Amino acid sequence: MRSRNPRQLSTKDFTYVLPDDRIARYPLEERSSSKLLFYDHSLISDHLFSDLPHLLNAGDQLIFNETKVIHARLLFRKATGSVIEVMCLEPADVNDPVIALGKRGHCEWNVLIGNLKRWKEPFQEAEVMTPHGNFTLRAIKNSELNGPLTIRFEWDERFTFAEVIDYAGKLPLPPYFNREAEPSDELRYQTVYANVQGSVAAPTAGLHFTDDVFSALSAKHIESSFVTLHVGAGTFRPIKSENIGEHTMHEERIFVRKTTIETLVDRIQKRDLKSEKNRIIAVGTTSMRTLESLYWIGVLILQGVKIPLHVEQWLPYESTSAPTCLAALQAVVDYLEQSESNILTATTGILIAPGYEFKVVDGLITNFHQPDSTLLLLVAAFVGEDWRTIYEHAMHTGYRFLSYGDSSLLFRS
Repeated sequence: MRSRNPRQLSTKDFTYVLPDDRIARYPLEERSSSKLLFYDHSLISDHLFSDLPHLLNAGDQLIFNETKVIHARLLFRKATGSVIEVMCLEPADVNDPVIALGKRGHCEWNVLIGNLKRWKEPFQEAEVMTPHGNFTLRAIKNSELNGPLTIRFEWDERFTFAEVIDYAGKLPLPPYFNREAEPSDELRYQTVYANVQGSVAAPTAGLHFTDDVFSALSAKHIESSFVTLHVGAGTFRPIKSENIGEHTMHEERIFVRKTTIETLVDRIQKRDLKSEKNRIIAVGTTSMRTLESLYWIGVLILQGVKIPLHVEQWLPYESTSAPTCLAALQAVVDYLEQSESNILTATTGILIAPGYEFKVVDGLITNFHQPDSTLLLLVAAFVGEDWRTIYEHAMHTGYRFLSYGDSSLLFRS
């Protein structure tokens, strides 16, 4: 069945008042001491995040996003004292950020530029200090187009670009923090399982997990698998149009191992037997976006599309093809086997909004999101009108909001 198209939904129906003092600008001392709101079949209860293993069933499968935040903010200080900020978004000359970060001497990235009007020269330069000696980083602007620009970076080829931004760059904290990154953020604005460099924002639902929580999950036979979606700056962009249909969804790259998709196929086969075990639970909206995109990538493959594999934002609402979840994910596995590839690489612009019919995910672990955001739309799509009840409860019982805030475990009916 085709999902109901949300284009005509009014943005004002998916907002709420978020007082400034409810935004958590710093993390708690202990990751798992955050509060955890549990929602299931319209019932709400309050817990600590360390209680998570007790709220799940043996046999459940958690899916984490193992992306790692890079030092994406580069500051170029002019002789006049003014600063031009370059925010690296994604590589422009290769598809994989890991490859881009390993380049030596030069590379090209799509960027956002602050104080662009002050950039009059053909290039900017910054002195980069390292334990192994200093060098000059040069940024050459390729165009004057609106939106993201492409910058060619040049530097001493003794260093990889990962080392360049590690030495010269700053951690890109969310704009609503209204503060600069501090040394403690280097640790706390990364998940403990962050592994693949490439994001400009953390998958914040995972910030609550600790080694002790993972041990408790394993002891209860709750399994963990990992995907990679490199979070872009678009995740913070509010919906400014009156109707959702006028909003252009940002696109992000996803990487999923074939073994992970095979695990999902096995879980879905068991889930189809109506087992209350073997639920698939996305840790964060980025994991949710990846998992649901996998289904639509399978649809595209079954329709004969091979390259590029891209999920357009309205595909779920316009497609007339409706294979089972099992058939779609098996098609992805078969495609990888035929391609002799162990990792699926694709892009997704999927917009999950009320009217979307979920294919893969049964549960969601997520923080409390900004008003007028696509992340809030996703939550509303998952739990229906109860999203208001959930957010009102969180507001009235002292939950902390946004990236460093508290968490929730949500199940759909």
